[in-house]
Amino acid sequence: MTLGPPPPDGNRIGARVFTSFEDLRAACLDLPPGDVSAAALALERQRELTKPPGSLGRLEDVVGWLAQWQGRSMPRLDHVDILVFAGNHGVTAQGISAYPAEVTTQMVANFAAGGAAINQLARTAGARLQVVPLALEQPTADFTQAPAMDEDAFLAAVGIGHQMVASETDLVCLGEMGIGNTTAAAAVAAALFGGGGARWAGRGTGVDDLGLARKQSAIDRGLARHAARLADPLASAAALGGRELAAILGAALAARQRRIPVLLDGFVCTAAVAPLAKLRRDALDHALAAHVAAEAAHRMLLSELELAPLLDLGMRLGEGSGAALVVPVLRAALACHTDMATFAQAGVANRSR
Repeated sequence: MTLGPPPPDGNRIGARVFTSFEDLRAACLDLPPGDVSAAALALERQRELTKPPGSLGRLEDVVGWLAQWQGRSMPRLDHVDILVFAGNHGVTAQGISAYPAEVTTQMVANFAAGGAAINQLARTAGARLQVVPLALEQPTADFTQAPAMDEDAFLAAVGIGHQMVASETDLVCLGEMGIGNTTAAAAVAAALFGGGGARWAGRGTGVDDLGLARKQSAIDRGLARHAARLADPLASAAALGGRELAAILGAALAARQRRIPVLLDGFVCTAAVAPLAKLRRDALDHALAAHVAAEAAHRMLLSELELAPLLDLGMRLGEGSGAALVVPVLRAALACHTDMATFAQAGVANRSR
């Protein structure tokens, strides 16, 4: 596992610096398509393998998706990166979390020591884990009082996430850590899709009824304070989100620009990339929802984004844990795709066409 963003080098996508919301918006709108011919070849092979058509369900679909975004009919998962971004939130001053803000820094240390769930899941998945703390000593502003980030701070965090995507990566898994970030994610979702704290706020790490009420109130006050910004998805994300959410957005954008498939983790991760879909409807075509989290708002947000989760295991940890758990599923799908015999190879009669 590595800790912290590496310096830019020739293998990084992050040489470009976003100088303004307009600059970033232009990048979000100028996105390359996937390779539909590679996907078609992969699905054609699926029809020739020794099984009834479609009998492996979504395992067949994900092979076509990997082929489309890797640009090869025989996809591979030799280099899988799990990127976990960590940030602190000033809105925790409103009593919206069951845990104190210092837990973010403590958990980053736990990641570095190999003691967290994501360390075990990354090792099991055969993936490289990289944890990127983002100015943990300087929480974002309390969004009930001021914008969480000004334009420069937001763009800097987006740029770090953008820089972390390596060009040789076959698959990127995105995750986060940050006490208070389900409140930020709920506020961003409300700004993008309507409704207030009552619709989007959940119990997060386990707040009681009073904590949930404080969380709902904080979201509603943030929406009211920043009402003038809510028509702009990027300005909304800056005013109500967090550095780790901004970095996830930057990483997802970089992956799309480089045609690298992405697995999204839970509610916070999905809210982080939602501004991309509001700017351009197909902006998340290279991304799959790894799972649907126990946080009730995640299912609603996935519905808004028309993303169908691969797993539903009642998880609500974050850390990229749900995304990491799907990597072995994708490896199993590829093993069937590459190693199964075709009807012709096995001497098995195919069905009549």
